[in-house]
Amino acid sequence: MTTVLIAGGAGYIGSTVASACLDAGIDPVILDNLSRGRREFTRGRTFYEGDIADGALIDRIFSEHPDISAVVHCAALIVVPESVADPIGYYDANVGKSLAFVGHLHRNRCDRVIFSSSASIYQAEDGSAVSEDSPLAPQSPYARTKAHCEEMFADISVAGPRVLSLRYFNPVGADPELRTGLQLKRPSHALGVLIRAHQEGRPFPITGTGYPTRDGTGIRDYVHVWDLAAAHVAAIQRFDSILTEKKRSIAINLGTGSGTTVRELCAAFNNVVSTPLRTVDAEPRPGDVAGGYTKSDRAAELLGWTPKLSLEDGIRSALDWIPVRDALLTD
Repeated sequence: MTTVLIAGGAGYIGSTVASACLDAGIDPVILDNLSRGRREFTRGRTFYEGDIADGALIDRIFSEHPDISAVVHCAALIVVPESVADPIGYYDANVGKSLAFVGHLHRNRCDRVIFSSSASIYQAEDGSAVSEDSPLAPQSPYARTKAHCEEMFADISVAGPRVLSLRYFNPVGADPELRTGLQLKRPSHALGVLIRAHQEGRPFPITGTGYPTRDGTGIRDYVHVWDLAAAHVAAIQRFDSILTEKKRSIAINLGTGSGTTVRELCAAFNNVVSTPLRTVDAEPRPGDVAGGYTKSDRAAELLGWTPKLSLEDGIRSALDWIPVRDALLTD
């Protein structure tokens, strides 16, 4: 059986990747300091509580699991406003500790790293599609930490571990079996805000209606978290065919390949719920842009991956997860 180390494996993405690995016959070993992850998401899984920068702990993990063949690096702080308020903390957690982590991996002769990157590093201001070669212009300390890590890993890969960077677009939904999902009770992303407005019986504000998109509202690429997890399984299984001695680092976009406007998101939500969501047009917020969506050709070619689940599937599983989350997570 293949064994992988998942750093940040008690968080939303990492725990879902771990579930997909288990379903695919891959044994996940979880490392998480539980600063944002949940212990409940590690039940029944091999778990080490600690920090990715703790060299002694990394050495112990590899000593106790010498069959680890790859590492999925999902450990990061990800809240944009928080990164603006605490850039030092974000650079330390996301860049400084990632540098220490990859050094520990190299010392333990680990040559395969799959890095959780982000589509927030793209310029993506005009509502158009972006490929892996599109211009980068990260707009927050959080996004810049992801861009810096990619650059750092590309340099390190020449003489250290090979690194496959997966650039996520906008994850939605939960594990279809509801083993894990988004741990936050008041998420700040669009679907979370939309669900809360619907639960509270108030209209959802559509902020900005004059963008250069098909209906004037902002556009994003919403990808089901279970599809994201499946892409990680494919990356583990195909790693050596994607990255070789000559090609030691690459980035791959993970999205649906088609954008969804805010009005379309609201319409998809209403296709799922019995009581329609009300909306109200509002002025754009400072700093908002039209957004963009991915071109997924590279993911299809190299990973053999295309999304299987719809936006409605993501919304439905997000709603189904709420009562499970409230019962599972007590604080």
